[in-house]
Amino acid sequence: MSEHMSAGAPMSVEQLKTDVASGRIDTVIVAITDMQGRLQGKRVHAPYFVEHVLPHGTEGCNYLLAIDVDMNTVGGYAMSSWDSGYGDLVMAHDLATLRRVPWHEGTAMVQADIHWLDGRDVVASPRQILKKQLANLADAGMGAFVGTELEFILFNDTYEKAWAQGYRDLTPANQYNVDYSILGTSRVEPLLRRIRLAMDGAGMVVESAKGECNFGQHEIAFLYADALTTCDNHVVYKTGAKEIAAQEGQALTFMAKWNEREGNSCHIHLSFRGLDGSMVMADDADQAHGLSDVGRSFIAGQLAHMRELSLLFAPNINSYKRFAPGSFAPTAVEWGRDNRTCSARLVGRGAGLRLENRVPGGDVNPYLAVAGMVAAGLAGIKDNLELRAENTGNAYQSTGERVPTSMVDALALWTGSRWIADTFGAEVQDHYANMARIEIEQFGRAVTDWEKFRSFERM
Repeated sequence: MSEHMSAGAPMSVEQLKTDVASGRIDTVIVAITDMQGRLQGKRVHAPYFVEHVLPHGTEGCNYLLAIDVDMNTVGGYAMSSWDSGYGDLVMAHDLATLRRVPWHEGTAMVQADIHWLDGRDVVASPRQILKKQLANLADAGMGAFVGTELEFILFNDTYEKAWAQGYRDLTPANQYNVDYSILGTSRVEPLLRRIRLAMDGAGMVVESAKGECNFGQHEIAFLYADALTTCDNHVVYKTGAKEIAAQEGQALTFMAKWNEREGNSCHIHLSFRGLDGSMVMADDADQAHGLSDVGRSFIAGQLAHMRELSLLFAPNINSYKRFAPGSFAPTAVEWGRDNRTCSARLVGRGAGLRLENRVPGGDVNPYLAVAGMVAAGLAGIKDNLELRAENTGNAYQSTGERVPTSMVDALALWTGSRWIADTFGAEVQDHYANMARIEIEQFGRAVTDWEKFRSFERM
């Protein structure tokens, strides 16, 4: 099947049934998003999906939301344990996400929410966490629109070779900084083009591709959409880009900080609109920034809660190594008009007015990060928070509050926040605190290459 199929509305159930009957679709992936932002699920034989899964959903072990990155079962989770027997949960598919997967022959995909067997929501599920905050926003008469900008580093090595070499001596696809370089991106255009066309065929609206600063670093951008659609597309793109690279004998990584050069960011652009489409954040009477009172309180809420939400924006040990002066990753909790040294960058005017959160890296779980931003913005509006003056200079030199520089600090801010407990619920607060504690404990036991080079001979 050609990867270049027209973008547009998601695949309909009627079209799926037609394609299954004709043999054009023989496999349907049913996928949830786990705590780490990864797609997990199963491949279902398409005729069986139509007859049996389509009416009722399918099941999976509840440990999918209670494991570490290596898929190890770990302790400390209330929802899943040896004591409770590791029972099933229901993958309740959302047919609005049904799409073709052009980079796999004869394949469609549907994404799912997670329910307990009695129909209750699994509240710690990332997709449900976001949906709860979007429901709160809708109750206030607003909706959220989001765009995510994911960077990755591409290598001329297979994933298997990279693993076998311990991720040492890999060859980046570009040997110099190709930020905005047409020549540099031409070197990898066959792969970038294939990814773009495949995502177009999967129903996403592709904007552009450009080179970035680190060697072999690139970004493919997509048109913004409502918050849930953007997050659904984000995780499909991230998985698909890796799969396509693997098919071409290459590897790419979205990890936040691959080496000592520039890290992989995931800038998140967010705006609120009225449910009738009105521009609630914008006001042209504000000559300086084009912000309404709602827009100013929205930004104030982001700044007020950014530090305690940092565990959602930077969910791994490695995430915090991005935050360095002069790295284009922020270090200070500041906002500014079109200022890339700030954590929160205001861009656009009128219908295009939006706030860019520059804290998240490429390893972020988009559902959790966007849920945090929506909750913070809504809190700022409800509390009528006053927006402090913008930073007009180099925010790296700010003497104000700092972005946490370690997961230990972020965990303390998350667990110590009454607002987090009230906003997300104690179950969610405890669940993701446990995830962080496990990562910190496992890292503390690991012996790194840095330690070996420093200590093997010289200590």
